[in-house]
Amino acid sequence: MSGVRIAAISAEALDLDAHLAAVSDPTMGAEVTFVGRVRDHDPDAGSSVVALEYSAHPDAEAALLGIAERALEGTGAAVAVSHRIGRLEVGDAAVVIAVAAAHRAEAFEVCRSIIETIKTELPVWKRQIEADGTTAWKGLGG
Repeated sequence: MSGVRIAAISAEALDLDAHLAAVSDPTMGAEVTFVGRVRDHDPDAGSSVVALEYSAHPDAEAALLGIAERALEGTGAAVAVSHRIGRLEVGDAAVVIAVAAAHRAEAFEVCRSIIETIKTELPVWKRQIEADGTTAWKGLGG
């Protein structure tokens, strides 16, 4: 069974194990994961980063589903992908992706395609909050 198992925009903490369980399949020989976390720095920041506040367009979940479907075209792979919204502290997971495929190259390719497309096409914005109180809005994607 291939396809998109999860494509969610969530205000709740993201669970990597739930994503892995969603793509678990005895016909798949490879599982690849990606976890994007809030880090404590940004090259453009004047001080350390303490949090990110993510907001999403109402159509973001449908857009995420489309991104996952396009990445899977012709592969037979399975994917579970979620993007978090709300205030995230340093270390919190902002994006979780799990991909299962018959072979590792395909799993890595699908996973990379999804995260790169999220960064450029998903209508999610983040407000970066720095230790000195400075804030900055960042464009599309996580």
